Amino acid sequence: MDNYQRLSQLIDKYCDPDGAVRTTVEPVSIYRSPAPSLKVPTIYKPCLCLIVSGAKEVTLGQDVYRYAPGQLLVASVDLPIVGHVINATKEAPYRSLSIDLDGQILSDLVTHMDLDIAGDGDSCRGLFVENTTQGLVDAVLRVVELIDQPDEIPVMLPLLMREVHYRLLRTGQGGLIARLVMGGSNMQRISAVLRLLKDNFDKPLRVEDLARHANMSPSSFHHHFKEVTAMTPLQYQKRLRLTTARQIMLAEMKDASTAAYQVGYESTSQFSREYARMFGAPPMRDVAAILGQAPLGAVIAP
Repeated sequence: MDNYQRLSQLIDKYCDPDGAVRTTVEPVSIYRSPAPSLKVPTIYKPCLCLIVSGAKEVTLGQDVYRYAPGQLLVASVDLPIVGHVINATKEAPYRSLSIDLDGQILSDLVTHMDLDIAGDGDSCRGLFVENTTQGLVDAVLRVVELIDQPDEIPVMLPLLMREVHYRLLRTGQGGLIARLVMGGSNMQRISAVLRLLKDNFDKPLRVEDLARHANMSPSSFHHHFKEVTAMTPLQYQKRLRLTTARQIMLAEMKDASTAAYQVGYESTSQFSREYARMFGAPPMRDVAAILGQAPLGAVIAP
């Protein structure tokens, strides 16, 4: 049995036929779908995503990324994206997993590795697709297999997570990931601002304050921010707000005005206009349509 067959077995064992599960191995989530899915806006935190069977399409701004078995997708910073399964059937379902990335592990490894980090003054997109390596898939499998071995999790998980990060840094995009944990690099500065925005997206935004936090001029900050996220700071904040509001309405069954205020909107009419522009329908009509078309687990899956 190869690694992908074994991963398929584990996903089928621990995941609903159509849904997402946060496993007992804390950094690992698994996902399964027997059919193509709706386009679902969500917020990726830094993570490694691996497709075991089927295929998926992810959109960041105007950029479209497609990936399938043999490839991995990495979100190196917090990003609001739209994703949907494009290849799945009941007989051959879509199966995938994600592993949260740990900045402290990356930082420690980078200091001990000889990586090509040329061009550290430049910024690059915070989302990319790359071919997997046998070593990385082996390491990922050993992490996921800990679901079957709960007694081993406290001792083995830290060791295996370190190997996963090491193998990821050894892929073709390893140097780009390393820039994120290099103190003073532009990528690291923008990453710090994105964390600040994610934690405070419901508060008023002043680009000048964000640029100051990044220790950049407003023009330089705007350039690097857009290079990393494919959008402006205002667009980024709006997507965070609207995506979070949608998740609140779906997962907590809150009404539109409550969700609007929770994410920082003072005007419910402005919220409804911007929501309809982004999702194609007013808030409650959009939510009702989603709940009528798909299981809730599939709708809110990462």
